[in-house]
Amino acid sequence: MTGPTDLPTLPGTPFAGLLDAARALQDRTVALRRVVHRGPEQGLQLPRTQAAIREALADLPLEITEGKATTSLTAVLRGSRPGPAVLLRGDMDALPLTEETGLDYASEDPESMHACGHDTHVAMLASAARLLAERRDRLAGSVVFMFQPGEEGHHGARFMIHEGVLDAAGTRVERAFGVHILANARSGLLQLRPGPLMASADSFFVRVTGKGGHGSAPQYTIDPVPAAAAMVGALHTMITRRVSVFDPAVLSVTRIQAGTTSNIIPETAELEGTIRSLSEQTRALVRTELPKVCEQVGAAYGCRVVADVEPGYPVTVNDDRIAAEVLRLGAAVLGPENVELLADPLMGAEDFSYVLQRVPGAYAFLGACPPGVDPAEAAANHSNRVLFDEDAMPSGVAMLAAFALDALR
Repeated sequence: MTGPTDLPTLPGTPFAGLLDAARALQDRTVALRRVVHRGPEQGLQLPRTQAAIREALADLPLEITEGKATTSLTAVLRGSRPGPAVLLRGDMDALPLTEETGLDYASEDPESMHACGHDTHVAMLASAARLLAERRDRLAGSVVFMFQPGEEGHHGARFMIHEGVLDAAGTRVERAFGVHILANARSGLLQLRPGPLMASADSFFVRVTGKGGHGSAPQYTIDPVPAAAAMVGALHTMITRRVSVFDPAVLSVTRIQAGTTSNIIPETAELEGTIRSLSEQTRALVRTELPKVCEQVGAAYGCRVVADVEPGYPVTVNDDRIAAEVLRLGAAVLGPENVELLADPLMGAEDFSYVLQRVPGAYAFLGACPPGVDPAEAAANHSNRVLFDEDAMPSGVAMLAAFALDALR
């Protein structure tokens, strides 16, 4: 951003009053959010969530289609004049957690919770559709609203892309935008950066096979436990010695399992973990090197090793030009004091990355730390105690709508 950053939005700009209009929809936004929050669903099949969204959109002039392989929902709004298409996205699925927030609209399912805020994403996108429907005369083109299941590890965006969400308006969308709520940032603060915003996420599984026997006689066995333990150190060393510090990766061994009792040397040991990186080059390097390291360490201990890397989400990369435009829009809509250029990416992962691989666009974070709580101390996304300030949602509604209004002027 260039120029003064402390100037108010000028009257008569295309976005004057947009945040106030989003606030006027707050009762609707909160109502839908709480319905979805009470009835969380996991994975790719979310029939109750899909039905709640369809009901919330029923009175709007939208062309609605439902997914075939999943319970996705795509809605298209046609502007008053011909033009390109843009895409706005909100994910729908919950996490396998037992909620302990004490909210009076807490999850009614003890095995599921909207702990990542996808309930707010659904509600913000639905209200953005309403704001834009009221402003169809200002749109030269179409808006595609992507209500996506299965973000939490189920590759829901890929299913929707395969079923044609990017071409739902009859022409390929030219740009895309999404917003993710964060409990550990000041409420109403929009954060993003050009380039890599979030990491790729791959999983690995290593099985080490030796020869079991009595714990008192290790000389007659081939113990897989020391081999597995050595692999942990070797893998961490690989990251610091094979990967450039200027193009980093994170590797964490998150599960080690072996044996059944104290006096048996087991035949097998298992390692499992995650790999995060910020470029496809480093991602490929680690995926290639990990099996080599494990096999060679295993061989040194006389063990057989099978190491598999399961590909997960790609790096989420914001288009430089569109990220700059979103920063400009944020200053105009929310005020410059409520926009922050992130210095560093987050090492979490996001399957909106599949959309951004195909369409230039941007993804942004929206702070929603509860009032009176230090963001650094707030329960984080994916905690079963996480709370989101609902008063942040109009900012997300307004930004989604502003993105489409700006692109389709």
